[in-house]
Amino acid sequence: MSDDRRSVKTYVPEDQKAIWQDHADELGMSQSEFVRTMVQAGRRGFSIEELGSPVEPDPSGSDPGGSDLERRVEAALADGVLSWEELVDAVFDDFEGRLEDALDSLQDRNRVRYNGREGGYALIDE
Repeated sequence: MSDDRRSVKTYVPEDQKAIWQDHADELGMSQSEFVRTMVQAGRRGFSIEELGSPVEPDPSGSDPGGSDLERRVEAALADGVLSWEELVDAVFDDFEGRLEDALDSLQDRNRVRYNGREGGYALIDE
């Protein structure tokens, strides 16, 4: 363990741990990577679906976002080796840019507004 990392422990029901472990296995992650990624995604307001790894496969066989995530990973790695954290940041940075563009577009069309007093974005009632 490097000097800049610290251990965090949590206790969850046995069935929840089994669900998390199964999902981590599906994503090819260790349980620690899975929990760390999910916590970071939750703190940033993302879901696993938005990151391109659907929780349940689409029965039609389509891959909404999955291939896109793979392309973003390949693009991030094109300049060299990245740690897990650097790779997560690179993927999130891409998403943050897309989110900013979407909010700008929605604000331009008067669908969303930012209210500093309320501390966030809100839909504009029609």
